[in-house]
Amino acid sequence: MSTLTNVQFIEQNGKPAFAVIPYEEYLRLLPPEDVAIPHEVVGLVVRGGMNLVKAWRTYLELTQVQVAKKAGMSQAALSQMEKGEKNLRTKTLKKLAAAMGLDVEQIRD
Repeated sequence: MSTLTNVQFIEQNGKPAFAVIPYEEYLRLLPPEDVAIPHEVVGLVVRGGMNLVKAWRTYLELTQVQVAKKAGMSQAALSQMEKGEKNLRTKTLKKLAAAMGLDVEQIRD
């Protein structure tokens, strides 16, 4: 991880209120433009109360066993992740994304 050295802080009432970063750094921090989440997946998250991993798996009509096997984990582990574990490790997210043919940013909460 690189440390930002060219940051300008703007204060209000003696406290930091805004951080201004170089435009190129801002662009680097944006998610890729081609990452999309279908309306149906968003609906499963919002109305169905699912996390993104479960919503995508449901949308793609895959079973826990299928995804877990492709991701190299147990079905029980995937089940626990789908029950709401929020901060999955990047390594785990990459495995799950690859197992479902997705970009990791599409399943990151």
